[in-house]
Amino acid sequence: MDNDPDEIIHQPLRLRIMAALNSLGPHEAAEFTQLRASVRATDGNLGAHLTTLERAGYIAVHKDFVGRRPRTRVAMTARGRGAFARHIAYLREVIEAAEPSRETTSHTSG
Repeated sequence: MDNDPDEIIHQPLRLRIMAALNSLGPHEAAEFTQLRASVRATDGNLGAHLTTLERAGYIAVHKDFVGRRPRTRVAMTARGRGAFARHIAYLREVIEAAEPSRETTSHTSG
């Protein structure tokens, strides 16, 4: 295998967060509450994982107010998109290596 797993993204909840953000356009962001529901996390758990991803430069967190209500939006950075693409390539390699080859299957099924 040419790729190694990204240890930051490899954690299951962070992988779900990155997948959810990757589904958005490059200039789009998800609101914290939408992201929380999408990845099925608690506020505290999601917040901790977002901090890890933000420190790695994989996401940007923007906080502002709508009226008097605080709003937190999360977007994937270009660095995060690249890291996610490499991690997905790694996962594909793992999956493909685990699948029986057609050659092996045709020899054993006779």
